[in-house]
Amino acid sequence: MFEMNRRQALLFGGAAFTGGLGAPAPASGQEAAVKVGRLKQSVCRWCYEKIPLPDFCKAVKGLGLGAIDLVEEKDWGLLADHGLVCSMGWKTGGGGIPDGLNDPKNHDLIVKGLLDTLPRAKKAGVPNLIAFFGNRKGMGDDDAIANCVVGLNRVKKAAEEIGVNVCVELLNSKVDHKDYQGDRTWFGVEVVKRVESPRVRLLYDIYHMQIMEGDILRTIRNNHQWIAHYHTGGVPGRHELDDTQELNWRTVSKTIAETGYTGYVAHEFVPTRDPLTSLREAIVLCDV
Repeated sequence: MFEMNRRQALLFGGAAFTGGLGAPAPASGQEAAVKVGRLKQSVCRWCYEKIPLPDFCKAVKGLGLGAIDLVEEKDWGLLADHGLVCSMGWKTGGGGIPDGLNDPKNHDLIVKGLLDTLPRAKKAGVPNLIAFFGNRKGMGDDDAIANCVVGLNRVKKAAEEIGVNVCVELLNSKVDHKDYQGDRTWFGVEVVKRVESPRVRLLYDIYHMQIMEGDILRTIRNNHQWIAHYHTGGVPGRHELDDTQELNWRTVSKTIAETGYTGYVAHEFVPTRDPLTSLREAIVLCDV
């Protein structure tokens, strides 16, 4: 089992905090990092896989968060036991990053996975399920956009009736996901515009789009209506949101909040230092 070191014990050993402006109350005996709570913050599970999930749930709750991101359905109940929800469900049983919606050959599997999972996500309080555009594999953008629209049109009615978002993620093709087609904001926006559903939106990963495009603040202001979820991550390297990175994360967070955004901003960086200390620092930085 994971055991807190001395530094973590000091961080989590303060008086309980009741939360403010929607911030969830932390577990008893732990001091929350969330003080303002205008943005709902979450954290991606895969970045902290070395910490057993029950211990991670306790730590996340103690920090004042109400959700963990990118959790498989088999663990949604464990999150609920700790007063948490999964803010973005994944591995719904169909498709993946390279084999996405841009190829009609993948549609049946992706659509079935989403349609099967949407009702269970609703029951578990999961607001979003993830999907991917897929790798180019020689396909042009016009054909890819048209294909993505066809696939998403098959799930939009169910998503609308059930009340859960299907979020297609923007990823970089320069460093992490070579050949990925949904690597620019305009591409994703064009797809969701054509689908014309309030329940089909983008997962705007700030780390990935900083690598591909930059101009993050203007892009968020101009396209926030098409975005239902955000991910963070320091550039370069996808590490801590600190002064080794390119972006001013407090300003980014304020910009998101100023759009009236009510969804989750999930931290998706891989800590290079004490993991829970790094997470606490990121939460405080983005608590605007």
